[in-house]
Amino acid sequence: MIKDSLKVGATHSSAVEVSRERTISFLGENLRIYATPHLINDLEQTCLDFLLAHVEVGENSVGTHVNVAHMGATLMGMSVKIEVKVVSIEGRAVKFEVTAYDGVEQVCSGDHTRFVVNVDKLRLRVADKAARVHAKQE
Repeated sequence: MIKDSLKVGATHSSAVEVSRERTISFLGENLRIYATPHLINDLEQTCLDFLLAHVEVGENSVGTHVNVAHMGATLMGMSVKIEVKVVSIEGRAVKFEVTAYDGVEQVCSGDHTRFVVNVDKLRLRVADKAARVHAKQE
């Protein structure tokens, strides 16, 4: 259950350094820039970290939707500020507006939705599905 402390309009931010591991490699060493999958992971992690303060013990959240425009190249070694804002809360679904800036320009905008789950119940559902997958493979 989402606590009453979470309100539409609430904001949170984080800072990430674009390390070598967060960059693309396929364009060569001179074009080591922030990779979109790592950007999305960092956006999701920022939303997750924020949301954890607003859920009950035994709960967590999973990402259910990402819609991001990655519109600027951030160089390896630069710092990125990620800003998230709660735009809607519908039951256990929380939608965030997400943006990121690298000190020179805005590098992304979009939205991300997370769904609050009971970890024990999710564990049981996943174990049940794993058992069904295993049974099909036999």
